[in-house]
Amino acid sequence: MAGHDIIVVGASAGRVEALTYLVKNLPPDIKAAILIVLHVPAHGTSVLPRILSRSGNLPVSHAKDGDAIIQGRIYVAPPNYHLLVKSGYLSLSRGATENSHRPAVDPLFRTAARSYGRRVVAVVLTGVLDDGTAGLMAVKMRGGVAVVQHPDDAMYSGMPRSAIKNVDKIDYILPLADIPSILVELSEISVEEEVDNSVPDEIEFESDIAELDMDAVENGNRVGEPSSFSCPACGGTLWEIQDGDLLRFRCRTGHAFSSESLLAEQSDALEDALWIALRALEEKSSLSLRMAQRMRARNHDLSAKRLEKDAKEAKKRAAVIRDVLVKKDGVGEQSIASELESETVIHDLNDI
Repeated sequence: MAGHDIIVVGASAGRVEALTYLVKNLPPDIKAAILIVLHVPAHGTSVLPRILSRSGNLPVSHAKDGDAIIQGRIYVAPPNYHLLVKSGYLSLSRGATENSHRPAVDPLFRTAARSYGRRVVAVVLTGVLDDGTAGLMAVKMRGGVAVVQHPDDAMYSGMPRSAIKNVDKIDYILPLADIPSILVELSEISVEEEVDNSVPDEIEFESDIAELDMDAVENGNRVGEPSSFSCPACGGTLWEIQDGDLLRFRCRTGHAFSSESLLAEQSDALEDALWIALRALEEKSSLSLRMAQRMRARNHDLSAKRLEKDAKEAKKRAAVIRDVLVKKDGVGEQSIASELESETVIHDLNDI
């Protein structure tokens, strides 16, 4: 009878230190495979396997497509690929980003839950926002074990707090120091096979989407209901998915967002729009002044005055937008929202 032999781990900000500690304190004979997703830049170089190999007693490598799942090994998701779990082996996918990440934690947790059910232990460590929460729900839905780092112990508490807030009956909420021993203990506990091993439709569908299964992508029977929001990544319609108290969104091509991740994406889009508006206004002011000088050289004083007035007005509007951008760094999103109520800023964004 198998034990809890599939351990999936997700982490984001402050994660290297946490993962290093975790791996350092796992024995070389642990009766489980450990699969890790760490949020890394898509085009960066990940040296995490090298760091973890030096820190612990287990062999660590970037997962390769088709790798057999072997106990006593650690597999790390490579940059720009989702790490997915199949029955007996691993799969890598360039499917749509989830919560603006690839690799993302949710696809790993969700596909592990689909393939191994009660044998899965899912661990959420330090990180910002809430990637991992929806995947942890899937693990619990399939009878797996949920382990969450205590938010007060995490360098960044966003991911642990979201998991605790939204996932019912988390099995262990622990400081990092206590997590390795619990994982070893769980790997020794036999797991009874499920009588009904059927996988809920939503887990199947979202797992297929992560694999870029075209049948799932083109399936008209979407999970959830159409929302009034568009996908920040591709512009398509977002479908609203309500998992208990957790509100999520997914578009036709597979991009997925929690409500917090969607808000963060919209904030970034707003900032991009403000920078574009600032550039356009600065260029308008500069060009108007240059044209005014030419008009004065030709003794077209009325035209010159009109252009100088336009330049001054553009400078004034640019200063308002610059203030909004400065306040974004200093006092956060509420100030942006209040500043954007300014008719001047709204006018500028509509015109440019």
